[in-house]
Amino acid sequence: MMRGSVPGLVSPHPIGEQLPAVYLEDDFAQRFTAGLDEVLAPILLTLDCLDAYFDLELAPADFLDWLAGWVAAPVDADRPPQARRDLVRHAVQLHRWRGTARGVELALRVATGARVEVTDNGGVSWSATPTDAPGADETPQLRIRVHGEVDEALVRQVLAAAVPAHVRTTVEIRK
Repeated sequence: MMRGSVPGLVSPHPIGEQLPAVYLEDDFAQRFTAGLDEVLAPILLTLDCLDAYFDLELAPADFLDWLAGWVAAPVDADRPPQARRDLVRHAVQLHRWRGTARGVELALRVATGARVEVTDNGGVSWSATPTDAPGADETPQLRIRVHGEVDEALVRQVLAAAVPAHVRTTVEIRK
């Protein structure tokens, strides 16, 4: 949903009242400017409290989703508003740590609100030539423990987005 016309919303600065005296009694001019007032009222009232729209605790839900698009935060309209606000609040950190054990832990914590433990095996290798294959025992792995009552489907959805495709994961949900 986007900001738009709000039926019955009164403009804080009616244009018709600001016209020269000759137009104050002109029925057409007053009806014409009343139509403009209806279109401009949401804009004028928004500008009056614009800072509140950028405060994550005060932003309306539809504007919050728009802000999420600005920071490339994947919001789900079915999630509770506070969870969506937390996601937008932590979006920069989520992008900064994406693909790391710390990033996986942060993504799960923000999405579920639960305590999360992520342990990796340190399976990293490098090669001076591009044709060398990694050793069999150097496959990266993550062990993930989520503590609390959480939706397992949500945990799996977050992991699908946060864990690199080549990393094996083991998930344990402790209630």
